[in-house]
Amino acid sequence: MNIEELYQYCTAKKAVTEDFPFDKNTLVFKVAGKMFALCGLEKWEKGEKSINLKCDPDKAAELRASYKSINPGYHMSKTHWNTVSLNSNEISPEFLRELIDHSYEMVVKGLPKKLQKEIWE
Repeated sequence: MNIEELYQYCTAKKAVTEDFPFDKNTLVFKVAGKMFALCGLEKWEKGEKSINLKCDPDKAAELRASYKSINPGYHMSKTHWNTVSLNSNEISPEFLRELIDHSYEMVVKGLPKKLQKEIWE
């Protein structure tokens, strides 16, 4: 998956916005103002493709044990975030979409019930 496909996939989700809250190189995708995915654009341009995604802590540990390309979140909470490296064929586009979906769903589940209802409907 290239950065444009990643961008299209993330922004197609309901209530998603993009932002650069940290610097001009870190693209952040948010649902209802809460982060669910981050990408370093400069790194992508250099061929160091990766994305930070929120993850259930138990699932995060399982994923890290099963995939060399999934590590504790770089500059993030190591409990709730993973950095997924996309430089090998270990992470398929389909699996990456599943990981993005999980991150999005984790954030939505943490929103107030009224807001969750608006997003899920």
